[in-house]
Amino acid sequence: MIGNLKPLEIVLIIAVILLLFGAKKLPDMARSLGKSARILKSEAKAMKKDDAEPAAPTAENVADTTPPAATARTIQAAPGDVTSSRPVSEAKPTTQS
Repeated sequence: MIGNLKPLEIVLIIAVILLLFGAKKLPDMARSLGKSARILKSEAKAMKKDDAEPAAPTAENVADTTPPAATARTIQAAPGDVTSSRPVSEAKPTTQS
């Protein structure tokens, strides 16, 4: 369907988009869309990395690791986006008295 568009139709579509959103907002929208795509990509890589780690620690890894509650995890920002990295608050086990 997109391959059937003629140059005049493409120009009309671009003109309608410019009228709807304005020329000033289009670069900001494209920038935020790119930033969202980079964040999504980095989050997907982090999830794959977490899945690739062994589920149960072996005898060699037990001595080297610290308890998960003692270390703070941080979700890394996408390359070039240093303002959106944030610490991850993990659920702490509650003790019943």
